[in-house]
Amino acid sequence: QVQLVESGGGLVQAGGSLRLSCAASGRFLSINVMGWYRQAPGKQRELVATIRSGGSTDYAGSVKGRFTISRDNAKNTVYLQMNNLKPEDTAVYYCNAGMYIIGSYSNFWGQGTQVTVSS
Repeated sequence: QVQLVESGGGLVQAGGSLRLSCAASGRFLSINVMGWYRQAPGKQRELVATIRSGGSTDYAGSVKGRFTISRDNAKNTVYLQMNNLKPEDTAVYYCNAGMYIIGSYSNFWGQGTQVTVSS
């Protein structure tokens, strides 16, 4: 069984910073893409950033230049450094990972961590 456990959310003032972490554990062969998504109240879940096993990254336009995604393959962990946070960044942030497990490739989600940015 695979688990993704997020940490690092919280309440911060506009202009502040937070760092999210997501650690994968369980029975899997390897991790391909890892990423962060977010869902604000009344809105659909949206992509924030992704990082491939080789290190290439993609960002949503709204966070480019403010957020940085990184990963530690030895620790099966992905990070999201969020700087210059804005009230519109307020959302539940979810970790996602595409993993090779025996016989298949599957996507897994974390339970989510709340990020609240006050103005």
